[in-house]
Amino acid sequence: MPSNGINRRSWLQNMLYGTGALVGLNAASPIVRAAPISPKDKIKVTKLETFVLKNSWVFVKISTDAGITGWGEMLKDDAKACAAGALEVGDYLIGKDPRPVVHHWQAIHRGAFYRGGPIKSAISSGIDQALWDIAGKCYGVPAYKLLGGPTRDKAFVYGVPDKVTGVRAMKVGPTAARKAFKYAEGSKFVGEVVERFGALRKKMGDDVDIGIDFHGAVQPTTASVLIKELEPYRPWFYEEIIQALNVDVMADLAKKTHIPIATGERVFLKWGFREILEKKAAMILQPDVNYAGGITELKVIAGMAEAYYAPLAPHNPNGPCSLAASLQVAACIPNFMVQERGDREHDLLAEPLPPVRDGYRPIPTGPGLGITIDENRIDEEIGEPREYLPQYDPDDGSVVDW
Repeated sequence: MPSNGINRRSWLQNMLYGTGALVGLNAASPIVRAAPISPKDKIKVTKLETFVLKNSWVFVKISTDAGITGWGEMLKDDAKACAAGALEVGDYLIGKDPRPVVHHWQAIHRGAFYRGGPIKSAISSGIDQALWDIAGKCYGVPAYKLLGGPTRDKAFVYGVPDKVTGVRAMKVGPTAARKAFKYAEGSKFVGEVVERFGALRKKMGDDVDIGIDFHGAVQPTTASVLIKELEPYRPWFYEEIIQALNVDVMADLAKKTHIPIATGERVFLKWGFREILEKKAAMILQPDVNYAGGITELKVIAGMAEAYYAPLAPHNPNGPCSLAASLQVAACIPNFMVQERGDREHDLLAEPLPPVRDGYRPIPTGPGLGITIDENRIDEEIGEPREYLPQYDPDDGSVVDW
């Protein structure tokens, strides 16, 4: 028991971080760590910071008077707007206990007269991740343990198939000599896409699952042809076959194929996913934890999806917080399907995540999100985000989707 004027918080923090940390009697024994603060101890937010990186990733850091910090990520498009918006929310958070995370999610969402959309949702998402990071660190447990988990201890992933990691699932675009620029592509384009996917299927065999990501850049007139022509080669799923702005069109296309439709990377909050489910526009949901509402909202979306027997395959082309937060969700929901791996998940971490083995990534078991951000590396990457680049049809100069 602490004495001589040392308060409980200081003692517990020393037990966790200092030389007095409890360890096993020998090297084979598991490390036992005390929570950094007691559930009865007071804690308040003291600072909220945002960081825009040169690759357009946006991070938020929340600091507390207990010395505990939380990290999260936000939408990489409109990076500066997301960073500035999060700083405005800091005026609400500073001085408050960070641990009632769902309460803060509701306050941030409902405190704004204009709600939803990618930027507003991204602000909530990044802050939500950081608050769960803090809450887990306060209690010395991974976030998923505060969310009812675990439902699993590792997550199936897709990426680049290889024998070292055992990854056996991947995703490609509808590749041809050029992108799908036209409103109604002809037989040459369709034939090239089908031929190339058929060759990939032959090369990979049936041991590798291959999804096709249309990326919302294919118009419905072309998508309706492609989804039928590609069926003989057994795609794992068709992703974002069209823009998600008109769910009725997506639902009509879904009726024309037996291949599962996946969507969600540009759908926001529970209300957007409700329409997808109700109209049977997709059977696989792909919310992005950086702008679909954070960990709090992804767990709600998963619950809604379970009622429709729909799994979650979280979208993630981003950084370490995005991946770690997605894995915390995977660990506490029953209807998780697969996790997109991310491309630079280790670059900004003080210690890398456990490696993928046999096609599965272990769920991080450290407190909070289970990762430690290397702030020096963050500082080195700060800079102007990528420029705004519309895409054009090279034939006539008209603006096209990308």
